[in-house]
Amino acid sequence: MEENKAPLAHGFDVAAIRAAAANLADGAVTEGYQADREAVIAMLNDALATELVCVLRYKRHYYTVTGHGNGQAKAEFLEHAQQEQEHADWLAERIVQLNGSPNFNPATLVARSHAEYDDSDDVQAMIRADLIAERVAIESYRQMILAIGDKDPTSRQLLINIMAVEEEHADDLRDLMPN
Repeated sequence: MEENKAPLAHGFDVAAIRAAAANLADGAVTEGYQADREAVIAMLNDALATELVCVLRYKRHYYTVTGHGNGQAKAEFLEHAQQEQEHADWLAERIVQLNGSPNFNPATLVARSHAEYDDSDDVQAMIRADLIAERVAIESYRQMILAIGDKDPTSRQLLINIMAVEEEHADDLRDLMPN
């Protein structure tokens, strides 16, 4: 082996990998990152806005649903609100990993959200609004996953994981709807 050649470990140029990792200010974003980072951050911020609006909608539904026989819906609203908050936290963390700034601005939250807020008073209207919002979220995540492709596997996997939970939410809500 030539003295100037970098050692190869399992076919990888270790010296080149180490050199690419030298810019510590970029944190998790290495030279090998292939996606349009700003576009991914924008998508993730829109998803963050959607999750935050969903938290608010579910919390409102949880606190305002009343009446005999609505305990199951109330429990679902609370569980979904907590899971949507977890999604928002994951998205904000990923945005920071990509050297972005999570946008929690309440003045623009609804405009950036893919889902709508709902202030229905009837439990069936609440369930219907939440099911529509879940279906919007599922389709939004599906489109984001396709847009990212293989260029950012971490963000892609995050969106896949969140979408799977949104699909569970949609099933839960469908089961609460009258036949």
